Amino acid sequence: MPKKKMYLYGKNSVLERLKFDPGSIRQIFIQDNFKSTEIVKLITSEKIPIKRVSERELVRIKRADRLQGIVAEIGTFTYTHFDDILNKGIEQGLTFIFLDGLNDPHNLGSIMRTAACFGGFALIIPEHGSCDVNDTVVHVASGGENFVPVSMVTNLSAALLKAKKAGYWAVGTVVSEGEDINSTSLLFPMCLVMGTEGKGIRYGIQKHLDLKITLPMKGAQLSLNVAIAFAICAQEITRQHSTS
Repeated sequence: MPKKKMYLYGKNSVLERLKFDPGSIRQIFIQDNFKSTEIVKLITSEKIPIKRVSERELVRIKRADRLQGIVAEIGTFTYTHFDDILNKGIEQGLTFIFLDGLNDPHNLGSIMRTAACFGGFALIIPEHGSCDVNDTVVHVASGGENFVPVSMVTNLSAALLKAKKAGYWAVGTVVSEGEDINSTSLLFPMCLVMGTEGKGIRYGIQKHLDLKITLPMKGAQLSLNVAIAFAICAQEITRQHSTS
């Protein structure tokens, strides 16, 4: 049976949702000694059902670390149809981030948070072989899910080709033998394709790339965590995009 609800937890995550999408919150559980005047005022002003519970009861509702005394029951994440993201991207100059085989929800949440902070990004993830936007993702995103459109597609290669047909360039990150991102003129509008640390970008997608870029590292020859790699890429993409 499909999941019909999610749990948002932690003060920052719940606060950002209260500010930007209070209608998505069904009810909120707060620990009996919870103290945050701002959050309680927002809950009251939005007339969201609230229930005070013990710490033990709160953990029963959502088993996770760092609940910070508050859990919000929300509906499942709403994905944006790829055609809508594509139209919005062309109008607003968004950069699309295609994530190939990303299975760690912490990394996805971190990427979402970084994308929200820089602005001007949308995420594209495959329906199979990747984690979806779940409770952990939105917790790590710390409110970023309210600002970054995410599309889940059945075929990542087909979506990439559709974006290219609409005028986008396909740029992929590779561990070595790519162009140095810091000394290369990036192509806009851009689809940035990122793979997993171990496998990288699959060949079926890699063959559609117009440009391969590498993050130069003078230190130990280790691969960067994909979320860290994205943060570095986002900085350079934003810098070049603002001057293009």
